[in-house]
Amino acid sequence: MPENADTLPRSTNPVALTIAGSDPSGGAGLQADLKTFHRFGVYGTAVISLLTVQNTVRVSAVEPLPAKLVLAQLDAVLEDIPPAAAKTGALGSREIVEAVAERARSFTFPLVVDPVMISKHGQALLQDDARQAVIEKLLATAFLVTPNVPEAAALSGIGIADAESMERAGRAIAARGPQAVLIKGGHLRGEAVDLLLYQDKVFSFSAPRLEA
Repeated sequence: MPENADTLPRSTNPVALTIAGSDPSGGAGLQADLKTFHRFGVYGTAVISLLTVQNTVRVSAVEPLPAKLVLAQLDAVLEDIPPAAAKTGALGSREIVEAVAERARSFTFPLVVDPVMISKHGQALLQDDARQAVIEKLLATAFLVTPNVPEAAALSGIGIADAESMERAGRAIAARGPQAVLIKGGHLRGEAVDLLLYQDKVFSFSAPRLEA
């Protein structure tokens, strides 16, 4: 039996892949994704797209990896541990976005695109020239796209101030190819309302806003 047998996924465990940035403090990025996967009984695999220097109060540096290295990680995982689903987080550069989008065309499993653009501390996690690559190339490969309000506005070109404009933005994003769009409404005032567009239907999910 191989030395790492206890760490390998069992056939009864679903596998999910995250392609995201690394947060050394463990609160975001692929570390948070892996914790979430584990919480729901899913074996998580991870491809690192960028490195950050951050803690719970600030982000000091963001360094995207070479796209070639990101693809090498991705190919290694797909060859040996094919996932049942995958998601993207912060991808950093245009080269990485385009490389992941190209690979995603051949995915036989659903891809969730979380178009992370800015950290909670205000640090850019997606370079300016990469945004258009997300719009033109990555969105079309996604089953589900999960932007927050500022990200949805950036992807759609539509200012969002209420449920009506949120729906317009969601439809504009859906026109780029994803089967479903979930806009997280936490940035709007009042009650937190998320909006889901799926199969040309609109669903809303509301909850009381939690005070920090």
